[in-house]
Amino acid sequence: MAQYRKKPVVVDAHRWDGNLETLEAWVDPFPASKHWRLDEGGTLLIPTLEGVMRAQKGDWIIKGVAGEFYPCKPEIFARTYEAVGAAAESGS
Repeated sequence: MAQYRKKPVVVDAHRWDGNLETLEAWVDPFPASKHWRLDEGGTLLIPTLEGVMRAQKGDWIIKGVAGEFYPCKPEIFARTYEAVGAAAESGS
């Protein structure tokens, strides 16, 4: 079986704190966010190329290399990403 390594890519990410206003301030310039919505339980529903994905409070919302958005669980985010630039300096 052939093996492959994920290319290093820098992405923008925001930790979903359950506050839609905070998220809109980060996402607002992107038209795709107009289709996001909250369900009755406060879960954020994000349409993606793979279908609608759900983000719970505490999940990370990632802007991918093609401008797409998708949620990521904190455990996976911590194993996959590391802070760079100002985020690394501030310890975020």
